[in-house]
Amino acid sequence: MSEPVLDRSVRSPNFRRFWIGQSVSFLGSEVSLLALPLIAVVTLNADATQMGILTALGYLPFLLIGLQAGVWVDRMRRRQILVWSDLATAVLLLTLPAAALMGVLRIEQMYVLALLIGAIEVVSSVAHQSFLPSLVERRELPAANARLEGSSSVATIAGPSVAGVLVQLLTAPIAVLIDAVSFIVSALVLRSVRVEEPPPLPPDESVGMRAQVSEGLHHVVRHRLLRPLFSCGATHNFFRRMIEALFVLYVVNQLGLDPVALGLVLAAGGPGALLGAAVALPLAQRIGLGRTIVWMQVLTGISCFAAPLAGGPPWLTIAILAAGQFLLGVARPVFNISQLSLRQAITPDRLQGRVNATMRFIMWGVTPFGALVGGLLGSAIGLRPTLLLAAVGVLLAFVWIAASPVRALVTVPDAAEG
Repeated sequence: MSEPVLDRSVRSPNFRRFWIGQSVSFLGSEVSLLALPLIAVVTLNADATQMGILTALGYLPFLLIGLQAGVWVDRMRRRQILVWSDLATAVLLLTLPAAALMGVLRIEQMYVLALLIGAIEVVSSVAHQSFLPSLVERRELPAANARLEGSSSVATIAGPSVAGVLVQLLTAPIAVLIDAVSFIVSALVLRSVRVEEPPPLPPDESVGMRAQVSEGLHHVVRHRLLRPLFSCGATHNFFRRMIEALFVLYVVNQLGLDPVALGLVLAAGGPGALLGAAVALPLAQRIGLGRTIVWMQVLTGISCFAAPLAGGPPWLTIAILAAGQFLLGVARPVFNISQLSLRQAITPDRLQGRVNATMRFIMWGVTPFGALVGGLLGSAIGLRPTLLLAAVGVLLAFVWIAASPVRALVTVPDAAEG
């Protein structure tokens, strides 16, 4: 993909508004990414099992409504879904600092919030991925995705460090207010996007929800390129969620880092992600799309060993954890840009919602189990051994891609394949 293509996608007024709205939301979400688990660990004294449950509930909706979300997205205007999803998420987030200020915040409320926000995320993420091909041409998808990943990277740099300071000075519940405001701003910006979307799929009485879900599921499972992608993604997500469920608990309680240090560690992923978003396109051009996907999964696995290997003086602990976050930051944008652009390009417009939903249902549907297994194993055998086991699992996920036709791909297809 050439630089002029990248410039065209950025200069599109509708894409620019979409990009701005998502960028604002990215920043707020990065603040909550640190603040929410800190509320559970520091304010509510959650243990490993409770952290596992909290993380699992956030991903449970991928199993409950993951497939149906694709049909809903294909039946509705995707921009409207994104706007209402942002507003609903903002309202839910505002209940958390309100409860904290009234002194009635409990872990059960966080469970409910995790489940509801997770349900909204399932629908909005499918709409997001399905809406982008309406804003740019298919050959511009890698460039557009790279810009979005770049914004996410900037948010990853600023968000955790800002969150660490806010949590230290104002408490974690107050920090969540920033995320709520960011979703409101994002909704207002997205309302200004004016684009001709593909006509929504009519609710054909002769073709029910089950048949439409089945069509998307069969398309994904039988596709020679999509099948290894979701197999790798599911393996990766299962073991990564084991790490995610325990990471804050491990870093705060076992390694002894405070919220500011934890924020700095997480922020180290930002420069890496910015670098990854910048090199994704030239790297794929140089070594090929398939090999890029394979090697970025390998690099992701290597980065996960930083947590179980961290220790020693505080400066060394922070350095090891930060190095792991940096490597993870480099790998994931490149992997995401490459596989998502491939997925969007080979999927017909009428199936975009269902294919994206099915992929996410499979890849993210395993995450509640990963989080629960992580929490239970953390309580049974200890946090460090569990993190080490999970790192091995993330690393081995690359085999699905390396042994498939995806590895031989050089570029993203220019047109959708049926």
